[in-house]
Amino acid sequence: MNTGEQQEDVRDTDRDFIGAFEKGLAVIEAFNASEVALTAADVALKTGLTRAGARRYLLTLAKLGYADFDGKFFRLTPRILRLGYAYLSGASLTKLAQPILEMIGERMNEVASLTLLDGNDVMFVGRSSATRIASVSIGIGTRLPAYCTASGRVLLMHRTDAQIRQYLESTGIEQYTEKTITDREQILRQFQQSRSDRYSVIDEEYEIGLRSIAVPVLNARNQLVCALTVSVHSSRMTPAQMVDEILPVLESGARTLASIV
Repeated sequence: MNTGEQQEDVRDTDRDFIGAFEKGLAVIEAFNASEVALTAADVALKTGLTRAGARRYLLTLAKLGYADFDGKFFRLTPRILRLGYAYLSGASLTKLAQPILEMIGERMNEVASLTLLDGNDVMFVGRSSATRIASVSIGIGTRLPAYCTASGRVLLMHRTDAQIRQYLESTGIEQYTEKTITDREQILRQFQQSRSDRYSVIDEEYEIGLRSIAVPVLNARNQLVCALTVSVHSSRMTPAQMVDEILPVLESGARTLASIV
């Protein structure tokens, strides 16, 4: 495509862009597992909207059945799942990965997950059947910060150091636990280590009691597709045990998935 065609595409995209729709989606994304009930002021702060604007969007969601309102707090309703169901039900990657996730989960007696990079976050889009629950806060649709999660570190490992630095500078670094690494240069070194190892282990950086290990899935063109991850309670395995016992199973699953995507 020549430059003129590219510029025309950009102009077409700008002309077709609906800002109100973008704001409505931002309001929905303001809710997460740790913030299930928000006021209009909360949503305004998180989205950059005015309080009155945020309230109008929230009341619209409530009128359409996508949110509940008790006079002060808004909460999303199960109807919101309709927005993701079309993707999950039709996404070939999740369908192809499900038997592999079940195999990993059965062999390890732990929950295996499929994750994708969504902006600066990791999104969980597939899970094996629950045998043990490592964290009640993580399920399909959960978004977590990439910098302090095993999946995030392998999903970003193909980026250059300069690109990772840019990502870290544009991301608010939050200390979720006393083990969360917040120094950006130290986080960069963790990304470099993941790139070298081709896997990542996170030890209670996002949630106390939760350890995770992840591997990337690359297609035949060496393009990063997704990540496979297993999370365990810290009382069940040390990080070294996870590398010895879970990593080979994850790597086998990744090779199988890579051969069919």
